[in-house]
Order: sequence, then structure tokens, then C-alpha cells
Amino acid sequence: MTATLAQPDQTVGRHDIGCRLDRLPVGRIHRKIVVAIGLGLFFEVYEIFLSSTIATALKTEYGLDGTALQLLMASSFLGMFIGAAAFGRIADRIGRRRAFLINLVWFSVWSIIGAIAPNPLMLVGARFMAGVGVGAEYPVADSYLSDVLPKAHRGRLAAWAYTCSFLAVPVLGFLSLFLNGRSLFDFDGWRVLMVIGAIGALFVILLRRGLPESPRWLAGVGRTDEAQAALRAFESGTGPATDDTDASNGDVPAAQPARPATAVGRLRLSPYRQRLMMLAVFHLFQPFGYYGFGTLAALVLVSRGYDVTSSLLFTAVSFIGYPLGSLISIPLLKRFERKYLIMATVAVMAACGVLFATVSAPALIVVFGLLTTAASNVFSNIYHVYQAEIFPSDVRATAVGLTYSVSRLSSAALPFILIPVLDHYGAATMFAVVLVALAAAVAVLAPIGPRTTGRSSDDVNPT
Repeated sequence: MTATLAQPDQTVGRHDIGCRLDRLPVGRIHRKIVVAIGLGLFFEVYEIFLSSTIATALKTEYGLDGTALQLLMASSFLGMFIGAAAFGRIADRIGRRRAFLINLVWFSVWSIIGAIAPNPLMLVGARFMAGVGVGAEYPVADSYLSDVLPKAHRGRLAAWAYTCSFLAVPVLGFLSLFLNGRSLFDFDGWRVLMVIGAIGALFVILLRRGLPESPRWLAGVGRTDEAQAALRAFESGTGPATDDTDASNGDVPAAQPARPATAVGRLRLSPYRQRLMMLAVFHLFQPFGYYGFGTLAALVLVSRGYDVTSSLLFTAVSFIGYPLGSLISIPLLKRFERKYLIMATVAVMAACGVLFATVSAPALIVVFGLLTTAASNVFSNIYHVYQAEIFPSDVRATAVGLTYSVSRLSSAALPFILIPVLDHYGAATMFAVVLVALAAAVAVLAPIGPRTTGRSSDDVNPT
């Protein structure tokens, strides 16, 4: 069924539903959503960081190098680019819940195919196709969380979901360390890691089948009765609503002129046009800091003379910083403005990354690796909450998917940019390139990004 954007006579109902969702206390249904979304995101993060493990294994065990290695590392990110761009729009047409189920099934099937791939070419193809499914996960999850979480708790609860997801990084790090040079049932360790990801994603599908659809999205596409039923599911899963000041102060927006009939048309209007361009540029550069470290950390240490086992151990310990940073972001998201937190964490991430690349003592390598990953995940959690907040519900997944897909394309290009710099000029120069990219990301966010902390979706997105 093809959904169209809400017409003016549905504006009041949509606003009322949004106010009622914002006033709900945190209840059982919100906790279930946080766990289900967090576990689904776990496997996107798992897939992303699996690239480094597979690349390191194939480089050392099978002599894969040069363009072949770069294509392997880029393949899943290219798939994620297509998945993020396509599924964002699909989620605005068919709903968040159905999009969640489709992308996880797709990811699981292609992960299994990749695990049994007989040659590097088939592995690259399978990684690309798995990336299409998993690439949709963050745009749809960000949109769903922003749709249904109460405004006073939105950042905190979303950060808990992201924290759950980033447990994947140390889990994968230590699994990679354990399976390095080993095989199970005649399966190479890196193949076992791919099978684990596929099986885990199938479990999450069962958990997500019980999630209600977003009432905001249903109201926005004109399915008012279903929106009311979904809203009742949320209200029955919590205690009494807080005071309804928001609904009684005459904040219901006046009838607006007829909106464009397509999401693309809506996003051409101000202020969404400027926000869309801002996020596209932001996502072009932010992966240099976030994924540049996470996917290349082991290769950086190998380039500095450490053996593979030592590099994987240092990396695994450093990766504890991902869930740690995610936990740190929870109180920060509640207390401080998201826009300024993003800018501050970029500075911390850049400084610690450069120190990781230049210090020589093993203890300091681990310390600065841990600090870099912790800062990276404060940064990641905040921008994921932020990017969904600055677009209205009926085009939210489309906008987030389109802009976030740029980060996947940028991430796919990173091996072709950063690995040659690392090989020819060393780790310090590679992180200098990362520093310049992060400065560009901050420069575009600072003048355009609106403030969102503690504000309702209708306040941030008035038209």
C-alpha cells in the first residue's frame, strides 16, 4: 500500500497523538522497544566492525592485499549506502515495523552465503548484499525511536538502545581474538563470525514482531484508526500520563497550506532543505573519525610493527570503550544540548586518535585507544538522536536514510583513501587526514543545526 503525506485535515490528530506520546511516563513497552531496537542495531555494528577482522585475517593468512583487500573492506559499506538510502524511503511508505523485519531477514540470508563463499569474489558480493539489509537498520531505528519515545526521555532511552548495540564491538573483538588462527568444524574463524551474526539477527526478528507500529507515522499517512489503536498499545504499556499542559495551552498548530505530495517535495522546503544539505555534508566527513579508527585500528598497529595477535588484543581491549562511551552519553544527552555535545566530542575524539597513532608504550596505546572509542560513541549516540529529531515524522526515515547513506558511501571510500596514506606516510599522517575531515563536519553543523534537547518534535519541526 502506497502512503501519501498527511493532508491538512489530519494535522490536529497527528499533533494530539504526538502530545500524548510525549507525555507518557517510561513503561514496559518503552523498555521492550529499547531492547528490541538495541539488539537489532547490535548486528549492524557487528557487521561494520567485522570488516577489520576479516581483512586482517585474509591479509595475513591468505596474502590478500592491495585492491582486493580494499574492495573487501568497502563492499559492505557500499551495500549499506544503498540500503540506507532505499529503506529510509521504504520505511516512510510501508512503516517502520515492516521495514525492520525485511532488512534483518535480508542480512541473515546473505551473511550465511558469505560464510560459505568459496572465493574472495563471492565473498565481496555477499558482503555487499548483506550490507544492503543491515544498512537500513540505523535510519529506520533512529526514526522509530524519535517517533515513539517521550520527549523528556528520548535522548536517554535512545542512548540505552545504542549502548546495547555497541556491546557488539568488544564481543566481536574478543571473539576475533579467540578465533584467530583457529577453525570450528573445518570452518575458518572469520567464517564462524559471519554465521554467528546471521543466527543472532534471526533471533531479533522474533523479538521485533511484537513491536507496535509508530502512531505518529500511521497518523501522518492518514491511517487514523490504526494510529489510535497503536497509541492505545503504548498507553496500556505505561502508567498514567503526566500533566497535559502541552495539549491544553493552545499549541495545536494552525492549518497549514497543502503540503507537497512526495517526501522529496517536502524536503525541498525550508528549513528542511538546509538541514538535509547540512547532514549530507556532515555524514560525508564524520566517518573519517568514527569508522576510520574502528575499522583500521588493527591495521594501524600492524603497520607499526606489532604482530597480529598483539594488535587484535590491543584492539579488543580498546573496543571496550564503545559501550563505555555509550553509557557516558546517557546523562550527557539529558543535561546538555545535542548540537554542542557533538562538537565537543569531535575535539576529544580527534585528540585521542592522534595520540593513539603516535605513542609507543603498550599501556598508552590501550589507554588512548579506549579513550578514542569512548569519545566516538558519545559522538555517535548524540548525532543519531539528533539527526532524527530535526525532521518531521512523515519524512523522517527518508531524510535520515538519504543523508546517513552518504556516510556509508564515505566509509566505503575510506580504505581507498586511508590505507594508502597509512602505507606510504604512516599512522600519524593518516590521523591528520582524519582530523581535517572532522573539522569540516563541525564547520557545517555549527551554523545550521537547530537546538533539540527537551523539545517536542512539533516544536523542532513546525511545518
